[in-house]
Amino acid sequence: MYMKRLLTFILLLTLATGLYSQEKKVKWYSIQEAEKLSKESSRPIFIDTYTDWCGWCKKMDQETFTNSVIADILNTKFYPVKFDAEGTEAVDFFGKNFINDGKNGRAHQLAVTLLRGQLSYPTVVFLTRKDDKLQVSPVPGFRQPKDMEMLLSYFSEKAYETQSWEDFQKTFKGKIQ
Repeated sequence: MYMKRLLTFILLLTLATGLYSQEKKVKWYSIQEAEKLSKESSRPIFIDTYTDWCGWCKKMDQETFTNSVIADILNTKFYPVKFDAEGTEAVDFFGKNFINDGKNGRAHQLAVTLLRGQLSYPTVVFLTRKDDKLQVSPVPGFRQPKDMEMLLSYFSEKAYETQSWEDFQKTFKGKIQ
């Protein structure tokens, strides 16, 4: 009887842990899905611009995007996208067609546009709307979860409309210690 209860408890614990860990994953959208969804709501688009060879990109995938606080913010406050900056697929985005034609080395035209020609990886890009115009804000470099939480909050709370990044950093109190 004791063994049966113990096995039942372990099974339930395993299932609960599996379900809990699934909730922590970021739901990544394609760039086209994010564009469509952003037209239906006021959520900004978050784009993780990466390359296959970038070690810091992989580190951010493993350490930052797996954090439950970061995943929760991305899943509830943004439409998150992973974009391979050296991908070869043509991409239609906000009425324009972008390709990787080799004119920018291995970089895709969309990456060059989003990063404003400053090709550095990883770079996260925030696409927000102001007065019905799309604002593009690239932020280069690896971010630990604590720093990413602050950055995500700055954009999700629209703090950029009322205060500088420096002032926001002074008063921000996050969940990640």
